[in-house]
Amino acid sequence: MSRARAADLALVVTIGLFWGLNWPAVKFILGDLPPWTLRAIGLGCGTLILAALACLRGESLVPARGERLRLVVAGILTILGFNIFAAFGQLLTETSKAAIIAFTMPMWTALFSVLFLAEKLNAWRLASLCCGMLGLGVLIYDDFGAFLEAPLGPLIMLCAAISWAAGTIVLKSRQWTIAPVARTAWMMGCSALPAAIAALALEQPWRLDPPSSAVMLTLLYHIVFPMVVCHAAWITLVGRLPASVAAIGTLLVPIVGVLSASLLLGDPLTWEKLTALVLVLASIALTLSGPGMRTSEARGR
Repeated sequence: MSRARAADLALVVTIGLFWGLNWPAVKFILGDLPPWTLRAIGLGCGTLILAALACLRGESLVPARGERLRLVVAGILTILGFNIFAAFGQLLTETSKAAIIAFTMPMWTALFSVLFLAEKLNAWRLASLCCGMLGLGVLIYDDFGAFLEAPLGPLIMLCAAISWAAGTIVLKSRQWTIAPVARTAWMMGCSALPAAIAALALEQPWRLDPPSSAVMLTLLYHIVFPMVVCHAAWITLVGRLPASVAAIGTLLVPIVGVLSASLLLGDPLTWEKLTALVLVLASIALTLSGPGMRTSEARGR
């Protein structure tokens, strides 16, 4: 395995593990903190840590003038849109189901990349996409009646998926001069400000009871790993791979999310979910072994 592919695989595993565990973590935190307050704290702290890390790496935090508006749009869609929709969606949906619906994002990313980026869906990428979508379809089939009876939660999670996919397309629409960690800090900072304003206006966090020590520790995990490490890894991954390939790679996240929700929250782990997980793993394997990956590596050298 080449160094470039090994690095991409490491990023995919990092994202899959820590973002996957973030699903039950956020569900647990939401028991003490409302959605806007949670996102304001997470995004605000994440911004400060990423900015400090960018400075330590010698990355400039000043983007080129022509990049600033697109960075704001990408941040609002990819970070704020996804995170706030996902928080409200989890209040209305079982955690494992929320993760499943959120990760229909590869379908939307592939569609948007064909429409707006002129990317081609070769046979390997199409097969991996179909495998992933079939896996998610099996998971939805697991309790389809619940989706029909309570559609609001699933619809909110679908908005999260579409928001993330649209932000991914904005990120792929140009070559950035600002480095990945600094770029992530910028995007997160653009998201933290409206989240803080909404929290102050709608939730009055100063009136809330102090979170428990367990919630505080979980919140620390949420800030350091999903907010900082995973967002920086994702921005780096998107910069190296075609948009649809990068999105399919993150299908590892619902695997960890579903399993951890079963272990930590007691969500039922049915045969349909296990079958879907095998299909999603096949999708990731096809993505990492196909010629689209080799083409991306060649462009990145």
